[in-house]
Amino acid sequence: MWLNPEEVLLKNALKLWVTARSNDFFLLQRRRGHGEPPGRITGLLVGALDSVLDSNARVSPFRILLQVPGSQISWVIASGAAVEEVNKHWDWLVHNLLHSLSVFENKEDVASFVRGKVKGLIAEEARGRQAAQEEEPDKFREAQLKLELHFGLPASEKLVTFYSCCCWKSRVPRQGFLFLSINHAAFYSFLLGKEVKVLLPWAEVTRLERVSGGLMTEAVRISTRRRQREFSMFLNPDEAFGVVGQLADIALRRLLDSEGLEVDRVLQQPARITKRVLEEQALRDYVLALFRLPRGERLHEVAACSVWAPHARCHAAGTLYATDGYLCFSGRVEGSCILLIPLAEVLSIEKAESTALLPDPVIVSVRSKKAFQLIELQNRDELLENLNSRLRALQWKQSVFRSRRDGRRSASAPTPYYTFYYDQDEAEEAEERVLRNTVNSEALMTAFQNRGPPGGGAKEVEAGTRVQRAATSRGSEVKPTAHLSVSPQRLKERLWEEHFSEFGRGVHMFRTEKIQKLVAMGIPESLRGELWMTLSDASSELEDHPGYYARAVQKSMGVSSLATEEIERDLHRSLPDHPAFQNPTGIAALRRVLTAYAHRNPKIGYCQSMNILASVLLLYAKEEAAFWLLVAVCERMLPDYFNCRVIGAQVDQSVFEELIRDRLPELAASVPDLAALSSASLSWFLTLFVSVLPFSSAVCVMDGFFCHGIKAIFQLALAALSANAAPLAACTDDGQALMILSSFLDQVGSEGACPPPSEDGGGVPAVRNTNISDLINESYERFGDITVRQIERLRCRHRIRVLQNHEDTTKEHALRAVASDVSLSVDAASSLYDLFRTEHFISVYWGDRSAAAAAQASAWRRAGRSSGERQYRLDRAQFKSLYGLLAPWPGGSAHHADTLADRTFSLLDEGEGLVSFRDVARWLDTLYCEELNEKIRLLYRLHIPPALTESEEDPSVMKSSQLSTNRPLRVNPSSGEEVDYQQQLQQMLKDLLKEKDVEKPLALMNQREFIQFCKTLYSMFHGDPEENDLFQAIATVTSLVLQIGEVGHRGPAPGPAPGPASEADEWTVSFAQVLASLLTEPALVSFLEKPLDLSAKLEAARQNQYSQRGALLSLTGTSGTR
Repeated sequence: MWLNPEEVLLKNALKLWVTARSNDFFLLQRRRGHGEPPGRITGLLVGALDSVLDSNARVSPFRILLQVPGSQISWVIASGAAVEEVNKHWDWLVHNLLHSLSVFENKEDVASFVRGKVKGLIAEEARGRQAAQEEEPDKFREAQLKLELHFGLPASEKLVTFYSCCCWKSRVPRQGFLFLSINHAAFYSFLLGKEVKVLLPWAEVTRLERVSGGLMTEAVRISTRRRQREFSMFLNPDEAFGVVGQLADIALRRLLDSEGLEVDRVLQQPARITKRVLEEQALRDYVLALFRLPRGERLHEVAACSVWAPHARCHAAGTLYATDGYLCFSGRVEGSCILLIPLAEVLSIEKAESTALLPDPVIVSVRSKKAFQLIELQNRDELLENLNSRLRALQWKQSVFRSRRDGRRSASAPTPYYTFYYDQDEAEEAEERVLRNTVNSEALMTAFQNRGPPGGGAKEVEAGTRVQRAATSRGSEVKPTAHLSVSPQRLKERLWEEHFSEFGRGVHMFRTEKIQKLVAMGIPESLRGELWMTLSDASSELEDHPGYYARAVQKSMGVSSLATEEIERDLHRSLPDHPAFQNPTGIAALRRVLTAYAHRNPKIGYCQSMNILASVLLLYAKEEAAFWLLVAVCERMLPDYFNCRVIGAQVDQSVFEELIRDRLPELAASVPDLAALSSASLSWFLTLFVSVLPFSSAVCVMDGFFCHGIKAIFQLALAALSANAAPLAACTDDGQALMILSSFLDQVGSEGACPPPSEDGGGVPAVRNTNISDLINESYERFGDITVRQIERLRCRHRIRVLQNHEDTTKEHALRAVASDVSLSVDAASSLYDLFRTEHFISVYWGDRSAAAAAQASAWRRAGRSSGERQYRLDRAQFKSLYGLLAPWPGGSAHHADTLADRTFSLLDEGEGLVSFRDVARWLDTLYCEELNEKIRLLYRLHIPPALTESEEDPSVMKSSQLSTNRPLRVNPSSGEEVDYQQQLQQMLKDLLKEKDVEKPLALMNQREFIQFCKTLYSMFHGDPEENDLFQAIATVTSLVLQIGEVGHRGPAPGPAPGPASEADEWTVSFAQVLASLLTEPALVSFLEKPLDLSAKLEAARQNQYSQRGALLSLTGTSGTR
């Protein structure tokens, strides 16, 4: 690589270099020992010298020197680890510079010219490496320094990008720069002598909006819990708004829901986040959502191209997306033409001869004896090399797996599926026992098709006529059958067979607008399972994981957990009206699928509504296929829906509210609170309308869902509200609105006649019957322009609101939990919680990675309930920082203040190395709000064990306040029998917890502990106006207590006392004696009873928290680890 020219006084000092090539101006040298036969003494010596040197100081084995004739000074201009690398640089110098240097008369000009040229090459290389990330590296580095300088942030606060813009403050625009880092948005302006600084942590952002009006052009509004700021006059407002939304979303997911939400591995490492990474991540999220790929897929290449579409007899222009395991093509208009080719299905990817009509063609051959032609591929050779490399790796992996699988099969006979027994009834029927150990090889609907749910096959002649009319209305697009007597199911099957012959069959079928029209009519029952597997690509997962389901069922056999208990509770609630689930066969199959999935994904385990979805899947797909369909729904098509807090579903409800305001403005204007409508629609999204529509209509909705993804559910939900806009606008309460929607959905798809509209007893107007196909078609026509890209962008913004709402709820619960224990005001407790949480965030921002990870993991606790409740806790270093901000008294020297913080943490810690918000709130309440006796009691406890240890530099692990010094744990058994010390300790703790309501006397204080107590009292008075009087008072108290201790020390009767009783001869005083002595001095009483302004202390702590922690982390060096 090229190097900044560096002077070398001796070209071959100590004979460490050997010249390989030379001319008048340049030398190519190699390090001795490299490229020489082994065993030479000089090579061994140089190799030993290089190996001893530090890794940062080791010299590259090859280098190029610039030499000026007649000068003793040379310059190193290039180096390399391989001879090929430096030879390339040498050839460039010879061909481009050597002839030009001979025209210079002054040899010094030669050196200046070459050095300048090399620096230009270095800058060009730097621009080439960083162009994709930062267009102007120098300006970017300058912006990073400004961010650190103006806002006092550590160097680890990585800047992502920055924009020139205006910040509106009191209707006055301030021109400056908006710096966007991994944890903050910071604005700085210095104009006409006025400085403006705005620092907004992403963790505090509650809403992002684009607003316009008045003097302000289109602006980005960032709202926090305290204020909102508007930034405008961006050169590219769309880009700025997108980056702001992405950074806020990533930061909140990382800080507030790291366990519940999937975050890409790259985004989990803040030091790797750049503007380019954000752009790639946004595109990857869009591709995963559009093609509904597994969440672990990485996007590698994106190329514009055209694909030959046999159904259209022409090439369709669009974009090719290449991921780890897929080739994905999308037309220029989203949804116009979609093609999905799993690499596991590909046999070869080859380039063909390029012609004028077919430029840069590539042929992709698949196992089904089909080939796809791509043309106009940019960088075809490089793309082809990358694709074939991944294809070869995948084929090798498949061959290895196949050979191992065949070896296992030959070694042992195949074992059947087995499930476990949940029922405790020993008199269970033998038939059901057999069913529990048998996996269904066919869909349940094949066994129960003649006993389907009501309305599933009624009035077939009328239904067939309707399907025929729907097909005829599409003209030549779909060829209808002339025989009206054909059943609707058979007619649909014929239409789909015609579609397969034209567009292909299987996962790599062309998906165009025509498939949308067929899906709207409803997929025939005989093809429904196959098409669900194809459209969701669950078939690829099934083929890639042969035998996986069998192993999952076998491993989960007999395992009892919270998930299995919930599954058992909901088994008989799944489609209870369907005969398939009134039978042990269906119940056993449902149990196996749900339990196997809980074993596969313990993070989700089991969530309500999964049983309903799994039931429908089992009706139309084989049991193993139904399992993989459930995997596709839970992990790809409805991400983050099925966890303890259903974050994904709540995000989509928030997105749905915005779509209502945007697409149904009249309804939004008439309904003041859209939350009622979104709460009613929550079950629509969680169960895909299965729980609210008649079964025959609900499966048609699932057809559309597997074809179009979540977009189909949004469109149908908007169509349902649009159909009831007038009655909903006239509603007087939320209950009436819910009844209107429920009544409407109950009759969707019904074939029977309905009475004329009338008012029933509840005041809800009767509604006419609506056909589900008509409703789906209406949703496509009115709301079909809603795109996957739009939904993904809305999800990114609304996830911020949902996570912050959860955070507010968590805060309310924490404040409510401590309200009965402390006398802090509501505002003070709220401010304290904010400081407590921010202290945790700061450690995650800039602290040591291992400590931050441990603190982050400890933020989640199980509160004895089925759902997880977030509770922040601080470790020792975090608490000490908070102590320095909130302690009411100066504490004297910094060392002693740090010692007191350590003791306080040891006192509050319950043995886990962490303290909770409740612990800190009680501590602060004692110092600021409690009576004099309690304050002295706290000070006393800070100077006896467990707070005070024998060696404060190495505090004991056993710091629990439950362990008292006057109740030692006896580890020496009286007899020779073995003692389970852990059990003994647990029993002691149980006994202590039983007596926790009884206030026990504090342990006695010995002389060493009392000296430390006095030292603390002296430090408390430092800087007080009455300092002299207080010092005199504490001197008097100290003398008095020392005398009391001496009297007690001489008090016991003479005569040696064996064993532990000899400890009674030690100098000790009790808490009552110390308290009585302190109360004798009015100056001390007045000082300790003086009211303290907690609100001012909390506000000062909020303002200084960042600067204090940033300076501390910079000093300790943790900020240097990026």
